[in-house]
Amino acid sequence: MAPPVRYCIPGERLCNLEEASPGSGTYTRHGYIFSSLAGCLTKSSENGALPVVSVMRETESQLMPDVGAIVTCKVSSINSRFAKVHILYVGSTPLKNSFRGTIRKEDVRATEKDKVVGVQMVPISWCEMQCPKTHTKEFRKVARVQPEFLQT
Repeated sequence: MAPPVRYCIPGERLCNLEEASPGSGTYTRHGYIFSSLAGCLTKSSENGALPVVSVMRETESQLMPDVGAIVTCKVSSINSRFAKVHILYVGSTPLKNSFRGTIRKEDVRATEKDKVVGVQMVPISWCEMQCPKTHTKEFRKVARVQPEFLQT
């Protein structure tokens, strides 16, 4: 007979860090492993090592951004302390629904400028800018339109 399935909710304490290692769908805090998703708890162990505790969703699995993943974002607002973003891609895979994120001022370093890919947008009217690489247009407030880029 198969062991009973245990369901858990986000924030539920699953076990002590000494009993298992955290896997996907979990996080650690104060020496304990907690669930970050609503789903089924799974434990897997290899070669006598600590078992890995994971939480898997039952519904269709959706790609989720993870710590350390390279993501493509669209900045929705900026203030002096942080920027709010919508995560559109994880690696090269587009997401079905965008995730909201925050980039703190302290997390941006001048030494990693080469990892940021982008092209300066060109104003084409008083309320619209265009990417010269992809020709994507976005509505933005434009202070001054350069005559050579003005659409007629």
